[in-house]
Amino acid sequence: MVAFDKCETRPANIDAILNGLDRYNPETTTIFQDYVTQQCEDRSFDLYANLALLKLYQFNPHLQQPDTVTNVLVKALTVFPSPAFSLCLALLPAYTQPFPTTSEAQAASQNSDFVESVQKLSHLSSLLESAQYTQFWSTLNSDDLYADLTADVAGFEELIRIRIAVEVGKAFRSVKAESLEQWLDLRSRDTLTKFVADVCSWKIEDDVVRVPTNKENEARSEVKSERVGVDMFGRVIRRGFEQPA
Repeated sequence: MVAFDKCETRPANIDAILNGLDRYNPETTTIFQDYVTQQCEDRSFDLYANLALLKLYQFNPHLQQPDTVTNVLVKALTVFPSPAFSLCLALLPAYTQPFPTTSEAQAASQNSDFVESVQKLSHLSSLLESAQYTQFWSTLNSDDLYADLTADVAGFEELIRIRIAVEVGKAFRSVKAESLEQWLDLRSRDTLTKFVADVCSWKIEDDVVRVPTNKENEARSEVKSERVGVDMFGRVIRRGFEQPA
């Protein structure tokens, strides 16, 4: 697994900031914000840089840009089931959390569009993490706010479909085409056939999607054997013959 602080497409100037003291310099905030915009446009993702930006927001709340924060969270959704979203969410103010714990946080959460956005994205994350893919798409399509939140992230839906397909490929050798249509929100059989062929290299046979064997979905028998010698229980056996004090 690639370390979360590695990003092959990270620009040299961003790498220099992350590896120096300037990562704590508030003046670098605008640089990181521009980098988030770049990630949204070119479909790259740099978790380490995004976490550094959220940390700067923690130290300098007056610099926080709500649109940038939500873009970071939306980008984190596209790499589930990694812990990216949870790590980003943990760096946000307490009043933005899905379940604020104090009366002050609850009061603040009732009057903020930003808080509503964070909590809606948190709900999407929960649906993805729990593999409720049909419900994810239903929720995503149920509110125009979701469309606004994901608008800046190029290829959002396609990236999510790819991640869902990866998870399906780990768990199944075959799956009903109808079920996969719902999980991927591809309501046309022709669209599904093209997706599984071009993106996944899978085949559809008799309304069943066939997933090639891989190290995750291959059925393997596991034989465990233990060697237990009498000498391992010597102390226990001796205790049985010892006279009580």
